Amino acid sequence: MLAVAVGVGRFVFTPILPLMQSQAGVSAQLGATLATANYAGYLAGALAAMVAPRLGRSALAVRISAVSVVASLALMPLTISPAVWIVLRGIAGAGGAVMFVAAATAVLTGVSHRSRHLVGWAYGGVGAGIALSGSVVLLVSLVGDWRIAWGAATVLAASLSVLGWNLIRLSRADAVENAGIARVERPHRWFVPLVLAYFLEGVGYIIAGTFLVAAVADAVPGPVGKATWIIVGLAAVPSCVLWAWLSSRMSHPTLLTAALGLQAAGIVLAGLGLGTVGAVIAAVLFGGTFMGVTTLALDAGRHLQVPAAVAILSAIYAIGQALGPVAVAPFLAGGFSTALYAAGGVVVLAAIGTILLRIRFPHTLSAIAPAPERQPVLHR
Repeated sequence: MLAVAVGVGRFVFTPILPLMQSQAGVSAQLGATLATANYAGYLAGALAAMVAPRLGRSALAVRISAVSVVASLALMPLTISPAVWIVLRGIAGAGGAVMFVAAATAVLTGVSHRSRHLVGWAYGGVGAGIALSGSVVLLVSLVGDWRIAWGAATVLAASLSVLGWNLIRLSRADAVENAGIARVERPHRWFVPLVLAYFLEGVGYIIAGTFLVAAVADAVPGPVGKATWIIVGLAAVPSCVLWAWLSSRMSHPTLLTAALGLQAAGIVLAGLGLGTVGAVIAAVLFGGTFMGVTTLALDAGRHLQVPAAVAILSAIYAIGQALGPVAVAPFLAGGFSTALYAAGGVVVLAAIGTILLRIRFPHTLSAIAPAPERQPVLHR
């Protein structure tokens, strides 16, 4: 479901965008608008899941969302109307948000603290979806056009949806994650800077996620430029496992700061246009951190025991994603480098926020001592 919601539903647009620019006359500004429509839809879906938490636990809602994502992909090549494209990308975003919140909640509440590495494997589904969709688009570009690329993405998303159809069962009971764990006093003290940092990450990462392939393709013509997004996806799969494993040994704020710093370096490197080696390093740094940041941030929200933390963080992330492409749209006329530099700067600001998050952060929570067994009352 994570592969469908994010890897294909959202990010297949990234490798298809260069095809639509060259074959369908899509401008960089229209590309930014279509990206913003998807993120605005994602925001609407995330807000709905925050206001109505049952959406993230409803098998019917998740399945309807999956069908809506697949249908929106299938309809993209049947029109050349920008207005219809905008609506379809919005639908894909809204459905993907509900699917993401449902999958993230299922993982975070269903995996014990002793098996946190499984969280990483689950979030690796996003990277797997990116790698698969990037590979499909790359193969299609050799023999077909942008319309066939959307059709292939539809088949891929439908196939993955079938595999994840029973993610949430109708009779599934909610897990109690924090049973037996000491409560965090005043969790908002740390949750507020976490939200601010995650918002800035949403702004910065989505600019790179939308335009990185196009920027590298301009600087590095040939197979390496076209395969950049596949490298991003392949780097994301093991990175989630690595960051989840490290989170059991190091604090969330420390790891978030490190991941954001590396991501900022990768984004700026992509904008410098340093050739093949620079493009590969940039793709690995970006792919190896962007889902790691999500893994760590959502797990930090769970650690702070904030109700509906996943939905709240997803909503604030979506706001950042909706603002990112619009904010850099004026810089796109001269190429993608300036936009990527701006994105790197925003991610640096997010890293500063996670440094503040570290101040007296409750890194470990001790288990509550079991209450003494109540003695039977003797009646006269």
